[in-house]
Amino acid sequence: MPSQYSGRPIIYGEVLFDQFEDGTSVLGGAPFNVAWHLQGLGLNPLFISKIGKDSTGEQVLASMRGWGMDTRGIQVDDERPTGTVQVLLDKGQPTFDILPDQAYDHINYEPIKNLPDDNYSLLYHGSLITRSPESDYTLLNIITEKKLPVFVDINLRAPWSDIKKVIRSLETANWAKLNEHELASVLNRESVPDKEIETCASQLCQKLGLEILIVTLGEKGAYFISPDKTLTAKPVAAKELADTVGAGDAFSAISIFGLLQNWPNEKTLKHALEFSSTICGIHGATSDNHALYKPFRH
Repeated sequence: MPSQYSGRPIIYGEVLFDQFEDGTSVLGGAPFNVAWHLQGLGLNPLFISKIGKDSTGEQVLASMRGWGMDTRGIQVDDERPTGTVQVLLDKGQPTFDILPDQAYDHINYEPIKNLPDDNYSLLYHGSLITRSPESDYTLLNIITEKKLPVFVDINLRAPWSDIKKVIRSLETANWAKLNEHELASVLNRESVPDKEIETCASQLCQKLGLEILIVTLGEKGAYFISPDKTLTAKPVAAKELADTVGAGDAFSAISIFGLLQNWPNEKTLKHALEFSSTICGIHGATSDNHALYKPFRH
C-alpha cells in the first residue's frame, strides 16, 4: 500500500560543525543530519540552509556533493560564518555551546522561490532555526506557501529556547518529536515523572491534533503516541558507544522514512531505535558508510 505522502522531503534549518574537545570536528546540525540520513536511505531530500563564504562552508558543499545530495537549497552568506558548536562530552553525553549570529540564522526566502517546483512530500524543521527573525520568517513563508504536512523536531538548547515559538511550531505540525525533558518544558513543568509521561504526552497529542507525537527517553526507549494508540519500546544497546551526538536525529530520520514508506508504527519505532543505536557507535552524527543504511532500506 503506497504512502499518501509521496515525493521528496524538504529539510529546513541549520548546518554546522560540531567541534569536540580533542580538536576534531564533525559536520552536523539536526536538520543537516536528518537530510544526510534520508539521502543515505535513498529519499533525495532538498536541504535548505545557509553557509558562510569560508573554508568550512566549502567543506559543507563538498561533503554534500560527495554524498550525492542536492545543493541547490544552500545559500551563501558573505558576512557571517558557517555555523559551529562546541561539544563537551561527559561519559558520552554531550552538552552544546551554540554560537550566535551564524550564517544559518539568515536564510532568505527570496532564493527559495526560484527552487525547482518538484513534488514534495513533507517539511521537516527543528526548533533552533526559529531563534533568529530572518530564518524564522522564511520558515513561516515555506509553511504558508508550500502547504506541506510538517514534522517538527524539538531541540531545546539554552539559551536559545523560546517556548512560545516551540508551542507555535507544535501547533502547525502533523508529527512532532521531543524528549522527556522537552515535554516537561512544553507543559511548563520542572519535570514529568516516568509514570506520568505517557498520560501527559497523550493529552498533549490530542490537544495539538497531532497524528503522531514521539517522546524519546534515552536509555529507557521511546513512545510513539497517536490519538488512539500508544506504542513503547526499549532501546537497542550500541555494540560500542562512541558518543550519543545525533542519536535523536537518527531517530527522526527513520521516523520520516517509515512514514514515507507507509510502515506500520511498530516497525518504524523498532528501526528508529536500532538506527539510533548504530549512530551511537560512531564519532559524531553522520557517516559516509553506505553499509549503515542498508538494513533499513527494506
